[in-house]
Amino acid sequence: MNRIWHSIVGKLWATILLLVSFVLFIVTVLLLEFLDNFHTNQAEDSLRREATTIGKIVLDHESDSAMQLIIQDILDNETNAMIIDSEKKVYYSFHRGLNQEKIERKILSEPKFFSNVKINEKVVKELILPSLAEENAMEKFLVLMYPYAEVDGTIHSIVMYQSLDAVHRTTKRTTHIVFLSAFIAFVLTTIFAFFLSTKITSPLRGMKQAAFELSKGNFETRLPVMQNDEIGQLATAFNQMGRQLKYQMELIKQEKEQLSSILTSMTDAVITFNRDYSILLSNPQAERLLQKWYFANGANDKVLPKEIFHMLEHAITFAEEVEDELEIGGQFYGISISPLYSENSIRGAVAVLRDMTDQHKLDKLRSDFIANVSHELRTPISLLQGYSEAIIDDVVTSEEERNEMVQIIHDESKRMSRLVTDLLDLARMESGHMRLYKLNFPLIPFLDRVRNKFMQIARDSNVSLSLDFDEHDKDIILFADDFRLEQVFTNLIDNAIRHTPDGGKVTVGVERKGDVAEIIVADTGSGIPKEDLPYIFERFYKADKARTRGKGGTGLGLAIAKNIIDSHEGKITAELGETSGTIFKCVLPIGQVTANEENM
Repeated sequence: MNRIWHSIVGKLWATILLLVSFVLFIVTVLLLEFLDNFHTNQAEDSLRREATTIGKIVLDHESDSAMQLIIQDILDNETNAMIIDSEKKVYYSFHRGLNQEKIERKILSEPKFFSNVKINEKVVKELILPSLAEENAMEKFLVLMYPYAEVDGTIHSIVMYQSLDAVHRTTKRTTHIVFLSAFIAFVLTTIFAFFLSTKITSPLRGMKQAAFELSKGNFETRLPVMQNDEIGQLATAFNQMGRQLKYQMELIKQEKEQLSSILTSMTDAVITFNRDYSILLSNPQAERLLQKWYFANGANDKVLPKEIFHMLEHAITFAEEVEDELEIGGQFYGISISPLYSENSIRGAVAVLRDMTDQHKLDKLRSDFIANVSHELRTPISLLQGYSEAIIDDVVTSEEERNEMVQIIHDESKRMSRLVTDLLDLARMESGHMRLYKLNFPLIPFLDRVRNKFMQIARDSNVSLSLDFDEHDKDIILFADDFRLEQVFTNLIDNAIRHTPDGGKVTVGVERKGDVAEIIVADTGSGIPKEDLPYIFERFYKADKARTRGKGGTGLGLAIAKNIIDSHEGKITAELGETSGTIFKCVLPIGQVTANEENM
């Protein structure tokens, strides 16, 4: 059924039916109104004539029985009458059917018939009276009153009433005729519409199916040209359109493949935007970049960084090419946005983004390395140069002074060696080229081994060094690079001992917290000043020199430790103790893998 209503035949059929129905409705309304008025007027004229005739019969006949017989013959089956005097007394009644008394009483109570009564002037009115055929029903009657004067001068009136059911029956018959005509029109319209379907709709359905095939990419579809009229010409044009579409699609496909190859092979991210700033096209590099930005903003918040959006808005609004280098989410990008034109109007823009982060890191590492090395090597080089010149110039007066200067030169050369080694390790870590050799090992024995290395140093410094842990934490297993972690805790414990006064205490604690292990290195020294805590993991940053005990470091140990912990997906923090000293907390994930996973 839906197929019929959505087809041309159905629409043509419905249109003709609506037109025929509308015309028949208008004709029926007008015809019924006309027939109703016509039959009502006819009935009224008939009652007038019959009333005049009855009045003459009443005046001309002296015999009541003969008069009644003649009046009975004049009245038809649907017309009734009664003769009354001026006092509303009924002399004669000619009634057929039910409810005689009710009808007569209703008519005699109508004031219009008995106000301003004039001789020979007929008064006609339509009244709702009890039915002649049913006991408790009402129907419409046409009532006529005809006053006349007797020979002796008394005034009598003839009252005639006729049911309008006859008029209604005529209207019903007319309505039946109209419905019959509508049915015939419906049948003829249906036959006509489905006749047209073979001439018009069938070719159009074929064209529709062929159009669907074209939309699926089947450009070999052809229509048979069976007619020489407009439909045949349309089929010819359709076939020509199919050939042109096939040719154009092949050209577009070639250009698209060429463009796709170019975009895919580019190392830069390329994004094409519409005029409403929506993304039309992007290469794989751009997709990865967009996913990174979307993830940073939230899974459902697909919004471009505001810096790029402002550049895009400027390029589209002012039709200008925009170039800039921006930092977005800790990454550096060289961005170039150019407007795209469609004839004389701007239809969008194309953005080319180049990741400059590695280059910035290399530049920063290079400049920092040069600056830090220059700063840190200046003092030992100056000492080496000064003491060596003193030895060469024979400034020293004794062998003891010479040995002291040689020892200083030796210590400073070792310091320079440590500094260069730490710088190289830190540069390798920050550039991402540090390789971790992870394996499974128990944490408590590992920390106990590191503690044992410093037991003699702690005794020499008169510092207590202990390892605290609960028995249920004794079986903690880490999957990590034990060599690198030993480097971290060696640095932390060494710093803690060096910065703890005589009689102080250094504690290494272990506690399991869910799926991570927290390792604490706490001392009772003077502590790091609160204002220095945020910066202690930066390279070459040294806190208050009052904490040192004559054994200054390179200033790189904590920076190296932080890089190693970060590479293990952990976290290292520093805070002041409750009363004194400093507490370093290292949080590392607990994990144990099988041998196969470890080899992978």
